[in-house]
Amino acid sequence: MSDNPAVYGQFGQALGLAERTLSAILREHLSQRNTVPEAWYTLRLLATRGPAYPRADLTSLLEGPGFDADAARSLLARLDAEGLIRGDAELELTPAGEAQYQSLRDYISGPSVQLLSHFDLHDIETTVRTLQAITVRATA
Repeated sequence: MSDNPAVYGQFGQALGLAERTLSAILREHLSQRNTVPEAWYTLRLLATRGPAYPRADLTSLLEGPGFDADAARSLLARLDAEGLIRGDAELELTPAGEAQYQSLRDYISGPSVQLLSHFDLHDIETTVRTLQAITVRATA
């Protein structure tokens, strides 16, 4: 018999289900603005961690189930052609990209606030800290 708390076994499943559910909601919401989540993530990363964000790092971060390195490179090329990002080895937002990011951020914040406002703020803060710490520890 294991001495591990039962919640340890529930954590991964609950996290996975929440991620799938929230991703589906985000995908649907962004589709109303003709935007895919990966484009939103790209603009957000460049806005919050740029300028001069390494293209290779961004390509790796965008990769995931159903979105491989070729899809990431294609997305970056499209965003560049649309005048939202620029750069070769290092990327940054253009003024149009910054405006698009701000517009999408405002568009997404309403539903996020509506969803999260039903929960205790301290619980949300604890969850965010825990998930960030798990990410750091798991990648160490």
